[in-house]
Amino acid sequence: MPAPTGAQHLVDALTALGTEVVFGLPGVHNLPLWEALADTDIRLVGVRHEQTAGYAADGYARATGKLGVALVTTGPGAANTLAAAGEAMASAAPVLIIATDIPSTLRRPGVVRGVLHETSDQQAMFAPVTKAGFTVPSADQVAATLHRAARLALQPQSGPVYLGIPTDFLSERTPARRPPRSHARPSEIPDLTEAEALLAAADRPLIWAGGGALRAEAGEAIGKLAERLAAPVLTTFGARGLLPVDHPCLAPNPVHAPEVGALWDEADVVLAIGTDFDGLMTQNWLMPQPKKLIAINVDPDDAAKNYRPDITLVGDARVLVEALKVEERPGIAALVGRLAKVSARVRRRIKEEEPQAADLLSTLDEVLPPDAVVVADMCVAGYWIGGFHRVRAPRKLAYPMGWGTLGYGFPAALGAGAAGAGRAICVTGDGGFLFGCGDLHTLAQEQLPVTTIIVDDGGYGMLRYDQDRAGLPRRGVDWDSPDFVGLARSFGVHADRVSGFGRAFRRLLGEFVESDEPNVLVVRAKMAPPLNTSPRWYRKGPS
Repeated sequence: MPAPTGAQHLVDALTALGTEVVFGLPGVHNLPLWEALADTDIRLVGVRHEQTAGYAADGYARATGKLGVALVTTGPGAANTLAAAGEAMASAAPVLIIATDIPSTLRRPGVVRGVLHETSDQQAMFAPVTKAGFTVPSADQVAATLHRAARLALQPQSGPVYLGIPTDFLSERTPARRPPRSHARPSEIPDLTEAEALLAAADRPLIWAGGGALRAEAGEAIGKLAERLAAPVLTTFGARGLLPVDHPCLAPNPVHAPEVGALWDEADVVLAIGTDFDGLMTQNWLMPQPKKLIAINVDPDDAAKNYRPDITLVGDARVLVEALKVEERPGIAALVGRLAKVSARVRRRIKEEEPQAADLLSTLDEVLPPDAVVVADMCVAGYWIGGFHRVRAPRKLAYPMGWGTLGYGFPAALGAGAAGAGRAICVTGDGGFLFGCGDLHTLAQEQLPVTTIIVDDGGYGMLRYDQDRAGLPRRGVDWDSPDFVGLARSFGVHADRVSGFGRAFRRLLGEFVESDEPNVLVVRAKMAPPLNTSPRWYRKGPS
């Protein structure tokens, strides 16, 4: 019996990793992989643009916590995934980008010969937007290199990894080298005495939880600790859904609302878990340095790069939070009362400032199925959802505020829909949707359970707001919208349209999310941006 090909080794390695779905686009160099995948139980979702493959892998990873895999071809195909890799890197999404490269037999070091799709150093293109990159050195090392890349992508802090394979290795027959064993070391628990004493002595403790806490599945432990401390819990965009919406200590989002930001200002001890305090969450670090800051993080440099911790505890968030010994203290009833008042003020502010946003948020809260995964794009409606939508559970919101990539929402929703984690609800603007509208064809062909809400405001609404606010003439931000309903229907996707977020929207969305088929709902509406967008931050720095 002949030895397996490199393509078969790669597919066997993916199967051994438990891979269920791969997103990809065929090219002349990677066709052997498509052939090899046909004989497996791995679902290969063919997309219409390599950028979609990367975003879909990201959406799948965020919805499941598993490795998202994008399969693309050489040169321009690989380059088309760079924006998606950058978003995954900034948001710590475990994504593996598998790209073919030119045949090793045609490569001449230091010379670009003009081979089809040749790049002088394809792996180097990915260096700024990935955790690491690997190029398979020989056909017998395909499986071993893939295992190494996958482990690194999933290892905290997770993130995207590039894997390049010279195309001739895919057809070469060779015995595989055995993948190296993974020797996971138990997490060591540092001395917690000082941190426990600081928390016990705090008058106004506060917990700030980031995406690392969610990825570590630390929500239950954090919730119990917060109750013992009678401490409010603020969550970053990446940690939305960490605690149940009815948890007594969960502060309303976002911290950009002055009523919520006051909780930070008043805290005498902040326990930061799995966060790096990025500029978007801290209003470009205008939030004051806490009086005392305890940081839990897998990376001490990441923990200290923006705010200086008094104590840094390095390790797994769930393990360390569970290990903290703090006696139960009074004050939970008072905290619940205060948070209820803060929440009421925030909701009243939304209704007064932007009634349409209030209608959108209330409809999503009432109509969406409990297991729905909401995927928001970089658009005005997406900003409202990222900041104020009540996220019911971990991994039920994907929001590209790591790198801020416009056009993320629709393709990432394809990945979330393919994950089997619940119906995906994409909320995107007309501008962002047009980045990847060709993948309506993928949506129809794969019959993915995705409802896409396109908020059509006739242009780039956020940029229009910026120009209006600055007193500038509108340039490049307005257009005559295409017929989105006709476009969706031309691909065989059911679609309809409404004006505004009133009763008709509520009725149609209720029907659409109960369907087993993909659909598109176009909403003609204009909204002002919320407080969590930078032009509306209430904390002001030097002018």
